[in-house]
Formats: sequence, C-alpha cells, structure tokens
Amino acid sequence: MKEEFLQALQDLRKISAEKPRKFEQTVDLILNLRDFDVRKQSLNLFVPMPHKAKDVRICAFLERQSKNFDFCITKAEIEGWQNKKDVKKLVKDYDFFVSLASLMPKIATQFGRVLGPVGKMPSPQLGVLASQDEAREKELVEKIRGMARIKAKEPSIKIAIGKEKMPDEELVENAVAIYNAVLPALPKGRDNFRSVMLKFTMSKPVKIKFK
Repeated sequence: MKEEFLQALQDLRKISAEKPRKFEQTVDLILNLRDFDVRKQSLNLFVPMPHKAKDVRICAFLERQSKNFDFCITKAEIEGWQNKKDVKKLVKDYDFFVSLASLMPKIATQFGRVLGPVGKMPSPQLGVLASQDEAREKELVEKIRGMARIKAKEPSIKIAIGKEKMPDEELVENAVAIYNAVLPALPKGRDNFRSVMLKFTMSKPVKIKFK
C-alpha cells in the first residue's frame, strides 16, 4: 500500500513542479465515500499520525489561566462571551477546543450552538480534562498536535497530512495511518471508497491506484 501512496505523491510533485507556488502548500488526503449516508451513519475518529502535519491552535476553557494553550477562557470569563460574532471569530481562529470536565455544561450552553455544527466541541475522546494541572495540560497538547480528526459531514473528507517540503516517507506514513484507521470504521470497508486521492493546496488531485 505504501508504494501506491508514494507513486501518487511523486506524480503530484511532478505536476506541481510545472507551476510552482510562492508559499509552502499543504498536502491533503481526500477520501471520497460511496454507499455511506452521513446523516445516518457515523464516522468520527481521532487518528494519531507518526509525523506532525501542521501547527494547531488550541483554545482552552479552564478554572484559571494557563500558558500551555494558545488562548484560555477562564470560568469567570465564560459568561462574558454573549456576542455571537465574537464566538464565531473565536471558532474560526482556533483549530481545537478543550475544557475541564466540570465546565462542560457551561460550554455547551454558551458555545455549543457554534462549536457543535463545525465539530469543535471539546470531546471526551480528546479534549476534556478531568482536572487542571501542568503535566496533564502538556500531555493533552502534545496528543492533539499529533492527531488528525476525521469526521464525515459530507461524502468527501479532506485531511491535512503535512506540508509539501516534508519528506515523501513521512507524508506517506501519515496517509497510510489515516487510511488504515478509517478502513475498519466503514461498514463495507474498501467498498465504501469511491476514490482516494492526494492533492496540494493549489493543485488538482491525484488518484491512488490500488493494485
């Protein structure tokens, strides 16, 4: 399987070289599904990747301020977030949200209507702290930065697996890790894939040709 992903990545690099960009592009893995009703069937996974794919900005809801996260909203500050435009901007500016378990009811009430539909509510799988202490915060941040979240909201799923300057081997290992995690989570396995592709930010996708 690695060979097929590597061949597609090399083909993608050749295409991209014909029209180089002035910025470093993101490499995306695209999973196009078939016979999978996203309204009735669930696909919601956190997948550890062997190599860090991108910088992730994390916002935390905690009892007190913490320097371990990019932005922190304390318990005393939560009720001050009444303006829906401010909440929407917050959701746009941060990739991941975490919370103390004891604050989750407040978070659901105050932020749930915006965080929920975009799949950014703090999750018991990866995003809820039982208690606030330095070691647990750092451990959680490290986990989040090495994870890819796969949530099927439509039949086509796009996941960032790295940047174009990363070595081919690292990009392929990230892609294979995600593919191998999604495959058993689908009711029909490989038959649920219409196609699997790789693409750069500004390129056309290249299809993985499985043997």
